[in-house]
Amino acid sequence: METVIHPTAVVEDGAKIAAGVKIGPFCMVGPEVEIGEGCELVSHAAVAGRTTVGARTRIFPFASIGHIPQDLKYHGEPSTLTIGSDCTIREGVTMNPGTEGGGMATIVGNNCAFLANSHVGHDTKVGNNCILSNNVMLAGHVTVGDFVIFGGGSAVIQFARVGSHAFVGGLSGLENDLIPYGMAMGNRAHLAGLNIIGLRRRGFTREQIHEIRRAYRLLFAEEGTLAERVEDVGSEFAAHPYVQEIIDFIRAGGDRAICTPRDPVGSA
Repeated sequence: METVIHPTAVVEDGAKIAAGVKIGPFCMVGPEVEIGEGCELVSHAAVAGRTTVGARTRIFPFASIGHIPQDLKYHGEPSTLTIGSDCTIREGVTMNPGTEGGGMATIVGNNCAFLANSHVGHDTKVGNNCILSNNVMLAGHVTVGDFVIFGGGSAVIQFARVGSHAFVGGLSGLENDLIPYGMAMGNRAHLAGLNIIGLRRRGFTREQIHEIRRAYRLLFAEEGTLAERVEDVGSEFAAHPYVQEIIDFIRAGGDRAICTPRDPVGSA
């Protein structure tokens, strides 16, 4: 495969450009950047720092990828940004590398879509097959599982966790951890149920969805404390891996509380 670099693009000495890469007009590629096979920088894209871009990823105009973190404590440490394969990074997207205070690495998985003007903050980890709609903001130190969808204009506070297959509604502000398969909605987001539509689209069976729903109702019922309900549900659904994923997520804990419903959920 032939690599094509437009004559107006600036690719600094030291950059590693694999076979089949297309770098369009007025792009900037820094000296420590690695661009994987078959990638395309459409035009006016800037990729800097110790950034690695996986194969076949496309970066659209005015994206700023790998420039120094938006963290006032950053003092030039050699942190990294790693982007997986087959990602789409649309116009105006910003992604920052890690910092000393967060493990030195920002990591994005494979097959993700970052729509216009979305942001991935320093030391954030994004799983595979995620979608960030327009103007989504992930603060620093956020952890996102696989198959998560963020509606337009939503924001996630620093150090929050978002479990796999979750959905964050448009314009929602997520201040707490969102369980796997959960759906968060609202200005100060609350747990608004399960991402049933997403589960159906990804091939979960009716029986699997029924078990996840039944466990959800028990976890967020009125009786007892959340810690007590977690132990009860963990025992009752010991043979159900999807429910155990939720239980493990809650047990693992983090810097944020668990996002809960506004009102207790009926256990019936």
